[in-house]
This record gives sequence, structure tokens and C-alpha cells, in this order.
Amino acid sequence: MTNAEYRRLMDLVEENLVGFLPEVDHKSITLHDSMAYSLSAGGKRLRPVLLLATCELFGMNPKEALPYACAIEYIHTYSLIHDDLPAMDNDDLRRGKPTNHKVYGDAMAILAGDGLLHSAFEVMTKDMLLYFDQPEKLQHRAQAAYEIARRSGVRGMVAGQVADIESENKQCSREMLDYIHLNKTAQLITAAVMAGSALAGISFEERKSMSTFGEALGLAFQIIDDYLDVCGNQDEMGKPVGSDAKLNKSTYASLYGIEATVQRANELLDRADEIIAPYYDQAEVFHAVIEHLRGQLK
Repeated sequence: MTNAEYRRLMDLVEENLVGFLPEVDHKSITLHDSMAYSLSAGGKRLRPVLLLATCELFGMNPKEALPYACAIEYIHTYSLIHDDLPAMDNDDLRRGKPTNHKVYGDAMAILAGDGLLHSAFEVMTKDMLLYFDQPEKLQHRAQAAYEIARRSGVRGMVAGQVADIESENKQCSREMLDYIHLNKTAQLITAAVMAGSALAGISFEERKSMSTFGEALGLAFQIIDDYLDVCGNQDEMGKPVGSDAKLNKSTYASLYGIEATVQRANELLDRADEIIAPYYDQAEVFHAVIEHLRGQLK
């Protein structure tokens, strides 16, 4: 992602990501090292950038939202660590580097994921403690944490992961595939947008519109991931291609074919573009994300 505004917010995340982790006793320093290893492995930081960009779009200083931006990246990273484990996708590479369990072992990788998940909520609630004398701001922060918790848990990302696992080696219906993608991937992307909306204190109608935007963008993101697993380049992606076929997973590419997959992804990106268009140049980061995703389909 080369857009200057996106890079500015991404750099803000990078500068604070490891530093926001809670301090650990030296006796458990391996846990901290394992957590920091996966956090520092790179990536586009899409979810925290979207959270900060949403805050900024609606007039909030993005620096005030950093605890929540870092928290959502902790949750995303924990999910990747666990996804890569032998009991799940059994991947050796993530972002071009050995996966966490390949470096620290399965047990420590599980605990590093657990540590990142709990750190996310420690960071957010620690921030809330600063606003007990400002009820409105406290309410906004509680709502942001709720959006992240709900959409990453058993009614969101984790539910999608369960359905994904249980659908392996089975003929998955198109309805179930939508359920998997909307929850496994789109919910956490929507959580970023909705947490940013909550922090900025925008109206119900604006939040409703941003929720639709997040779902369209998130579903497009996962459909494009399906496409890249067939048509992508391992060196560019930083992870193996063809893993979905190896695990016999139902994907948009396997159920619909490549042409229909590209068409569906573009339709969703058009929808996201339509929702964000009224904000014009103020939504530069969102436009950049949409165009980046379109570019991956070429």
C-alpha cells in the first residue's frame, strides 16, 4: 500500500504496537518474545488503519484511538497464530517468515495467541479508566470495545472459523460459504470501522452506513483472498498458495469459478466505493484500500 495517508496511519500503528503490550515478568519473557515476534512480522495493518481512518473521517484525533487500533491488531494477530497451527491450517510461513509455532513450538504459539487476545482487552479497558470523569467519552470507548469483542468472538470471527473447520472435506453450500466469509473475515474488518465510528460518536444513520461499508469491504477482502490462493504469487503474498485446495476447503473460486469470483469481488468493492463516495477527499484512505484490492484482481 503506497498511499501517503494510509502510510501515515500505518506508521502511527507501527510506532505503538509492541510498546502498548502489557509488561511481563522476566520469568515469562519467552511469552512476550513470541507475541512480539508475530506482531513485528509486518503486514498492511488494514484493521487498525481503518479504525484510525474512521475516527479521523469523523473529526477525532486518531492518536486518541491508538489503544483500540492496537487492540484490534492484537486480536487479528492472535487469530493468525492460531490459524497457522498444525491442528488448523498447518502453515509454515506467514508474511514471508516462519510461523510462530515453527519458531517457538505449538504450546508457546497457543499461549502467545491467548496473551495477545487478553492484552487487547487490557489495553482498551486501561484507556477507559482515564475517562471516568467524562461520561460521554467513556461511553464511546465502551461501545468501541463492545464492537471489537462482539465481532471477534462467538458471534463473529470465531464462529466463522468454527464453520470453516467443520466444512472441510464437505460440499459447502453457497449460503454457508457466505456465512463463513462474513464472520471469519468481514466481521473483524467491520469491527474496525464500527469501533472507529463509536469512538468518534457519530449518528445512528452514519453508523449504519459504515457497517454496510465494512461488511462489503470485508467480504470482498476474503473473496479476493480465495482468488489469490489460486492465482496469487507466494513471494508477493508471504504465505503458500493452494492451501485451500490442500485442505479441501470450499471457496468462492472452487464454488463459483474464477470469472464469477472476480465479478463478485468487484461488485462488493463498487458497493463500498458508493457508500464512501460522499466523503470525497476526506476518505482518501478508504479509496486507497478499495483500489489496492481491485489491483489484486488483475
